[in-house]
Amino acid sequence: MEEQLLSSEGNKFPISTSCSASVVLSTCVVMCGSLAYGFAVGYSSPVQSGIMADLGLSIAEYSTFGAILTLGGTIGALVSGTIADMAGRKITMWIMDLCFILGWLSIIFAKSVWWLDIGRFLMGIGAGLLLYVAPIYIAEIAPKSIRGGCTAVFAFMLYFGFSLMFLIGNILTWRTLAVVGVIPSLVQLPGIFFIPESPRWLAKIGLDKEVEASLQYLRGKNVDISLETAEIKDNVESFTKLSGSRYLDMFDRRYAHSLIVGLGIMILLQSGGTDAISSFASSIFEKAGCSASFATTTMGFIQLPFAAMGIFLLDSAGRRPVLMVASAGTCLGNFLVGVGFLCKDYDQMSQLTATFVLVGILVFAIFFSMGVGGAATTIVSEIFPMNIKGSAGSLAIVCNWFTSWIVTYAFNFLFEWSPSGVFFMFTFFSGLMILFVAKIVPETKGRTLEEIQASLTLLN
Repeated sequence: MEEQLLSSEGNKFPISTSCSASVVLSTCVVMCGSLAYGFAVGYSSPVQSGIMADLGLSIAEYSTFGAILTLGGTIGALVSGTIADMAGRKITMWIMDLCFILGWLSIIFAKSVWWLDIGRFLMGIGAGLLLYVAPIYIAEIAPKSIRGGCTAVFAFMLYFGFSLMFLIGNILTWRTLAVVGVIPSLVQLPGIFFIPESPRWLAKIGLDKEVEASLQYLRGKNVDISLETAEIKDNVESFTKLSGSRYLDMFDRRYAHSLIVGLGIMILLQSGGTDAISSFASSIFEKAGCSASFATTTMGFIQLPFAAMGIFLLDSAGRRPVLMVASAGTCLGNFLVGVGFLCKDYDQMSQLTATFVLVGILVFAIFFSMGVGGAATTIVSEIFPMNIKGSAGSLAIVCNWFTSWIVTYAFNFLFEWSPSGVFFMFTFFSGLMILFVAKIVPETKGRTLEEIQASLTLLN
C-alpha cells in the first residue's frame, strides 16, 4: 500500500521506504543516549580495584555500587511511560540527560561511597528512561523497511560505549574515566532541539497538523505522506476507542499476547546474566586465572564487529531467527564458563579453567552483541499499541531492570559460593529464551507498527 504511486496530479513521490537524512540525524542524536548508557554499564568493571583501594570499599559496598544502577533503572522505568506519554519523547530525553550528567558529576567529585551510590543511582534513573523512550522513539520515526536496523543501532552504540569503557578503563583513573562518561549526555542535550517529536505521539494527543509536519520532515519534503498519516491516525483512534489509555487497561485479555511477549523477553534477557557479566567481567577473569586487562580488552574489541552485523541481520533475516540463534550462542557461552570453573575443582583439569572461561565469555559477548540485545529491544519497541504503550512499555522495562538488579546484586555472593553453579543457572535461562521465542514471539520484520499491533490484539 505504501509503495503505490500517486496519480498524475501533484508532484510528490511515493512514500519513502529508505532512510532520509532527517531520520539519520534523529537516530544519531538518540544514539548519544545509548552511548551514555553503555558507558554507565561498562564503567564498574575496569574501575573496581581503583575505587575499592582509593575509598576503602568492601566487596559488599562495591556490589551495592555496581547493582544500584539497576535499582535506579527500575525507578526510572516505572515513570518512563507516564512521562513520555504526558510530556513527549523529546522532553523525556532531556530529563534523562540531566540524570546522567548529575550522576557522573557526583562520581567525579565523590569522597565517600554515598556520593558514588547517589551518582550511580541517578544514572540508573536516566538509563531507565532511556531504555523505554529511545527504542520507542526510533521505532516510531523509522520506515518499516529499516526499522529493525535503526533500532539495532541503539544496541550497537551501547556495546560501543561498553567496549570503550573496557578499553580505556585499563589506562585511565576512575575519576578521569567518569569525565569521559559524561560527554555523550553533554552532546545529546542540545542535539534534541534539532530533531522532531514522534508523529505517533503527536497523533495520540490530537495534534493533526503537527503529525503531518513531523512526518513530512522525517520522510522528505517531496515524499507523499498521506497514506502513512492516515494509517497512524486511524490506528491511534481505533485503539483509543477500544479501551482508552488507563494504566490497568494493559491487563485486558485482548492485550495478553503482546504483554506476555514483552515481559517474557525482558525477564529472560536479564536472567541469562548479561548485566552481571558486563558489570563484573574483571573479577570473573581474575577468578579463572586470566589476565583481566587482556581479557576485557579482547572482549571490548570483539563485540563491535558482531554488533554491527546485527544491525543488518534484523531487517534481512528477521527478529525471531536472530534472537533464537543468538540466544543459543549465549547459552553455549555460559555453559563453557560453567564447565571451566567446574574444571577448577579437579587438579588434573584445573589448567583448562582459564581457557574455557575466556572462550565462554567471548562466545557469550559475540552472540549477545550480535542479536540478543538488539532483537529483544526491537521487538519490545514494536508490539504495544499506542493506548497502552506507556504503561505496558514501562512495565516491560521495569521487569528488565528489576531482574537485572536481582541478578547483579546476587552475582558476587553466588559467584563466591559456586562459580560454576551461577553460570549453569545462566545457561538454563538462555536456553529458555530459545523455547520462548520459538513458541510465543511473532515475527515483526517488514510490517508497519500498526499492522504488528493489530495482529497481536484480540479485537473481539
